Amino acid sequence: MNLQSDKTVLCENDLKVLLSEIKSGQKAWEDIDLVMAVRSMCTHIGSKDSVLRDKLIYTLFFQLIIEDNLLESDLLKEMLQNCLNHLLFYGIGDKETDTVFTRAFTTLLIALILFRDNEEDFLSQMEVDQVRDHLIRYINEEKDVRGYVPEKGWAHSIAHVADAFDELIKNPKINRDLYPEILHPIWNKMFVTDSVYLHDEDERVLTPIIEMLNRGLESSKIESLVDGIKLKLERKKPELDEEKYWLLVSNTKTFLKSFYIKINHSSKYDSIRVSIEKCLGAL
Repeated sequence: MNLQSDKTVLCENDLKVLLSEIKSGQKAWEDIDLVMAVRSMCTHIGSKDSVLRDKLIYTLFFQLIIEDNLLESDLLKEMLQNCLNHLLFYGIGDKETDTVFTRAFTTLLIALILFRDNEEDFLSQMEVDQVRDHLIRYINEEKDVRGYVPEKGWAHSIAHVADAFDELIKNPKINRDLYPEILHPIWNKMFVTDSVYLHDEDERVLTPIIEMLNRGLESSKIESLVDGIKLKLERKKPELDEEKYWLLVSNTKTFLKSFYIKINHSSKYDSIRVSIEKCLGAL
């Protein structure tokens, strides 16, 4: 299958009708050209139509890849390369444009493929390393951090890429020595100054961070980052107008409070909790 070929791709309306029929049980996957459907779903993964994008394409990718396991590993590998080489950086650097939907929902598709690899081990070390490098570059370069977009539905780029990082961290091909390289770009994305995170981005970002802790990341790495927050904000303050500075403070406090609650049940993270308490008291 060549996802970039000029073979048949359904238009959005026809794809919406087809996927609606599959979701409702009027049609089954075996009754249609599955390759054509997957190609069309990839083509329209960032549709402005939230029903098509979220309720149909993403939901049915989940069904195909996770629930029913209908896609062969060779096709999943090709889909992954299409994500990394053509979709993930589409319009990267844009702010408040519709290109974010393509990027954000591509990271969800990457997460599904990684989930399957965690179950079946079909991706090579080189392919997993490529995913890691691309996700790190993506989160560093993503400028559009909107959650819910009025009239167009969820973008949620940071929450979605956090899901992909979570599956990446669970992959046996990722050595724990690489955790700091993954941690820092995820951590830094919480300290934005242009807007306030409103849609549980902090909790979603904490999931891969805590997964790393549970898999051997040293608590001291997190404590060091927390201990450096006050100085980080002090250095930023002269560079920012007052409104942006307080947006930064708000994002910081929300993130730290969520982190505190997430680890509050585990005594092995007492030292991190102490660092968070100190930091919050100083802000």
